[in-house]
Amino acid sequence: MESWQLRFDTLEALRLSSKGRLSYCSHWQEDEAALEGCVAPVELSPYCGWVLDSLGGQLAQELTPSGTSTPRQSTPLPKRASAEKIPPGSHRSSSPPSSTEPSETKENDHSLLEINQEVVPAVLSSKVAKVEGCIRMYEEMHRLKAKERLRQRQEEQEQMVRAAYAQASEQLKRFDELRELKRHQEFQELQEVMEKSSKEAQGQQEKLKEEHRHRAKILNLKLREAEEQRQRQEELERLRKEEGQERLRRLYSIQEELLQLNQQIDPNYRHKDLPRIDLSAYSNRGNQICGLVSGLIRTTSEKGFPTQADVASTERALQEMRGLISSMQQEITAALEEKKRKDEEEKRQKQKELEKKEQMKSQTPAPAQQSGEKQQKEGLQVKTEESIMQWYQQLQDAAEQCVAAFSEIGNCKGNTEVKKIKTNLQKAATIPVSQISSISGSKLREVFDKINNLLSGKPVQTEGQTVSVTQHPQGLEFVCYKLAEKFVRHGEGEVSFHHDSAFPIAVVLSGIWELHPRVGDIFLAHLHKKCPYSVPFYPARKEGTSMEEYQRMLGYEVHDSKVEEQDHFLKRMSGMIRLYAAIIQLRWPYGNKQGAHPHGLSYGWRWLAQMLNLEPLADVTAMLLLDFLEVCGNALMKQYGIQFWKTMFFIQKSYIPRIEAVTSSGQMGCLSRLKNFVQKCLRAEEIPLPKGILTPSFWRT
Repeated sequence: MESWQLRFDTLEALRLSSKGRLSYCSHWQEDEAALEGCVAPVELSPYCGWVLDSLGGQLAQELTPSGTSTPRQSTPLPKRASAEKIPPGSHRSSSPPSSTEPSETKENDHSLLEINQEVVPAVLSSKVAKVEGCIRMYEEMHRLKAKERLRQRQEEQEQMVRAAYAQASEQLKRFDELRELKRHQEFQELQEVMEKSSKEAQGQQEKLKEEHRHRAKILNLKLREAEEQRQRQEELERLRKEEGQERLRRLYSIQEELLQLNQQIDPNYRHKDLPRIDLSAYSNRGNQICGLVSGLIRTTSEKGFPTQADVASTERALQEMRGLISSMQQEITAALEEKKRKDEEEKRQKQKELEKKEQMKSQTPAPAQQSGEKQQKEGLQVKTEESIMQWYQQLQDAAEQCVAAFSEIGNCKGNTEVKKIKTNLQKAATIPVSQISSISGSKLREVFDKINNLLSGKPVQTEGQTVSVTQHPQGLEFVCYKLAEKFVRHGEGEVSFHHDSAFPIAVVLSGIWELHPRVGDIFLAHLHKKCPYSVPFYPARKEGTSMEEYQRMLGYEVHDSKVEEQDHFLKRMSGMIRLYAAIIQLRWPYGNKQGAHPHGLSYGWRWLAQMLNLEPLADVTAMLLLDFLEVCGNALMKQYGIQFWKTMFFIQKSYIPRIEAVTSSGQMGCLSRLKNFVQKCLRAEEIPLPKGILTPSFWRT
């Protein structure tokens, strides 16, 4: 193969040489023009002109000095004959190789020929013929040698081609044989590998079958053991559930008994003979015990079933409640005995005075007012409980004290510096509240941090200015008041139109309330003043109170002696009640989870109970109950359990008919929605989660 490649390299080099680039006709034997030179008659060689010129010049030089002959005596050579023998191109071809002066050479040739025609003797013809013959012989010999060399070269090339072809054929045969051999070897190797793999696979398959049979036996044993274990577990689980359900029923019965005992403790109890006795301590402790038991039941129900320790704890709480009732009754009994003793002494003293009177006065009939009170006890109340009204008045007094505490910063018309501080503090307190939204938990936490830092005395940035409550001695009171006022306005404005916004506002306010209780108290004062139904109580019109003032006391907005429309009034009341219902069930997730809620579900339970103890108002009561239960019903259900469902049943059977009795046909919208909501919840035995509640995933955004 290497010699073959060398030959091809040699041929390629010859082809690229100067001679190789010349064009040759491979079919010259078939060309008649090429054979014409061999068949044509003998002509003078193109070199004869040059030879004759040379000979003529020498003869002229020899004859001229001797003077033996002249041109006139010589026999002239006809021009035609010379022209016939010497072709026109002979002079051109006979010229020397140097072609710098062609015209001069032609002129000299013609002059010499003319001289030779006259002076060259007859001997010239024989020499010319001899030279011509020699030239032709030389040309013929040269042609024959060239032809012979060409033939030899062709034979050599043919031999080389045949040899190369034979060698290539042999190499191709060897290559085919080698390829066939390799293919055969590979086939044999592949066949051997396949046979070996087949044997190994069969052995592996047998081994796997054996392992499979062994594992099947083991699995069957394990399945039987697992089935037996499952049956034992099911039996244990069934027993555990039965015990847990029994303990849960025990807890519910204990809770029901506790609530019944707690109802016997009336914080407003005033015995006719003991006007000064105070049972608020017993009531507070009873409420605490009920709250602890309710929380324990809620926690255990979320985990599954209560343990024996939980039952023991509730039984201890029941014993404590019984002891509390016993102590209260003993205190009342002791106070009655003491009062009886004092009354007997007073009676003995007055007996002496009565004996001196001549005539005994007849016993006067009971006043009409007592009969009215008796009727009220048989039905619902018209007024709110005294303890709740005292709490309401305390909050209003706290708000008035707060206003008096920042009187200087509140009335700063002449002081420009204080006025600027007031404006900046008001912006720092109200702008973050307006930024509360449910977009993401991180944004909500930023708003909370701004408000908390402002109330904590830290400097905050507001519209490019640094603001702090420490800039004025009354700054903190002013910020607390304006912040609480802004939360209430946000409730009656934003929440009334977008119910979902109640939850982000409530969770921020709950966290602020926990860290800064002053803000929570002032918020409640503002809320009660704007919406007295959040207490709840129905303000009574006093003598001398104008109708406009009374409308404001009821929560209506009055501008230029014009009272707002009922739909707008109901929408504002709905927004504030929804905000309040959201606050009592939500806590700031990053706060102190160990402490109690500053205004938790117990206040919501008290609000619902007090609301159901009051005579309903047309259109207002149904709307308030529906909004409160939609937002807070699920949380109350989890907290109070069976007591909550008893309340829902009471609303359906007793309270809704009372609302229907005072509602006209054109005001049935809210009442119909309340009725459908209560029926649906009682049928499903479930209160749905409120729309827009903040889920744990919200705080990761």
